[in-house]
Amino acid sequence: MELTPRTAPPPSETTPPRRRSPWAYGILAVVLVAVGVVAYQGLTSASLYFYNADEAVAQRDALGDKRFRVQGTVQDDVATTAEGVTFTISFNGVDVPVVHDGDPPQLFEPGIPVVLEGHWAADAEPFLSDEILVKHDAQYEADNGDRIADAKDGQSGDSPAP
Repeated sequence: MELTPRTAPPPSETTPPRRRSPWAYGILAVVLVAVGVVAYQGLTSASLYFYNADEAVAQRDALGDKRFRVQGTVQDDVATTAEGVTFTISFNGVDVPVVHDGDPPQLFEPGIPVVLEGHWAADAEPFLSDEILVKHDAQYEADNGDRIADAKDGQSGDSPAP
């Protein structure tokens, strides 16, 4: 049986540290740049600016044909076209004519507040919309409390819970 103490090998017998290839650093740099570009595009494209109708009209030249959201109350001039609907929204006494492409939501009607997504027409006055979001007020929640609770629970009030 050998009883000699075990010790670390002398420094001359250790292996030198492994050097990384310059290609590894290049690939790492490319991956980091790609992740940064994807994150930047995701953050900038996900944000749509929100304006009241009067603010959107005041900033029309600055907005140009950029996509944004505008809010206002639907006026009594709703007309159906082959492509969708035309109407006017108003906020703080400023009217904005709207041409909407597509069918409006079921709750869409004159006198309700809406948020429209779209952009100004290039050389004409109307706001060109492709999405209408109907804003619900507190009265909707008061009148439909059971339906809201059912939606939160994931159940219908008509059938018993399992």
